[in-house]
Amino acid sequence: MYIRLSVSLLMMSLTTTSAYASNEGGLEACMLATIAIRAGTYTKVEYLGFTDEGVSAYEIEMKDLDGKEWEFECDAHTGEILEIEQEVASPDAALFKKKMKVSEKEARKIATDLYPGTIEEVEYEIESNGQASYEFDIADKYGVEFKIEVDATSGDIVEVQIEKWEIGGANNL
Repeated sequence: MYIRLSVSLLMMSLTTTSAYASNEGGLEACMLATIAIRAGTYTKVEYLGFTDEGVSAYEIEMKDLDGKEWEFECDAHTGEILEIEQEVASPDAALFKKKMKVSEKEARKIATDLYPGTIEEVEYEIESNGQASYEFDIADKYGVEFKIEVDATSGDIVEVQIEKWEIGGANNL
């Protein structure tokens, strides 16, 4: 089930966490940037520790007016969109399957060998360059949640991030 989040409702819920937003960017700027690119309904927002680019970011997921799911990574300080990915329902989706050479089972092992823990969520993503990847949310024994992205063609780790908090979403395991 998707949770509908409006910009105003989400901003009201975050008024006490202004440390995560600055005047130049912040969550509101990121949400406005995503909706300017693709109109739709917000389904999940996560605040990430430092990204591969060395900045803190929001990961904003939405379902567009055509029913396609998208994920935007946005610089938390500037409001700049860093990455756009399309999400698909499963590794059997045509866009994913045509690039997939590494099974989900193999990708799970790659991710948990690097970051042991419990896989709490799996997403199947099509990168902006057309590559397919698995994104695993892994909670370690201390409760720290890591986002590990494994390339579905090569099995290489392409991103590692730490999730600080999440609003919305649904576990899809």
